[in-house]
Amino acid sequence: MELLKPYFYTATIKDWHPVIADNNFQSIILDSLKYLSQKKCIEVYAFVIMPNHLHMIWQQLEMNGKETPVSSFMKFTAHEFQKRLRQKNPKELKSYEVTWLSRNYNFWLPDSHSFELYSEKLWLQKIDYIHNNPLQEHWKLALCPEEYLFSSAKFYYTGGKENDFGFLVHYMDREQY
Repeated sequence: MELLKPYFYTATIKDWHPVIADNNFQSIILDSLKYLSQKKCIEVYAFVIMPNHLHMIWQQLEMNGKETPVSSFMKFTAHEFQKRLRQKNPKELKSYEVTWLSRNYNFWLPDSHSFELYSEKLWLQKIDYIHNNPLQEHWKLALCPEEYLFSSAKFYYTGGKENDFGFLVHYMDREQY
């Protein structure tokens, strides 16, 4: 992903384990997004945190030190997931063990998907997809998009008036770089 370009981004947990169904893990993701937003490294336009994956529309604005914001996000959340599991559920932590030179545990699949959003139609299509993801037949996490707590749907439903997360930017208010 290039800096200053908006992307639809999907990251998935290894083996599709539902580790982020737990509110504590969802808060790790939200804290990371908030931190990177406050540092002006990213802008987040839409997101949904599902039990084993997440979708976002975001833009990397600048490097976070020597790292890209996506690298910082993935590394921070993985470290925090590891700490949380070590404290609360060491048996589950074994599911994420790897024999890599760079690490002992891996939470995110290495092939995260992203593609640039280059048209208004694509923006709207992906925002709609993100917000309706929890309603899919196999999830049934909410009755309507704005009821699902770990999503930007309520923000868009209220016209941007309720920014419960503090880091969302309405896609119509984005800077054109």
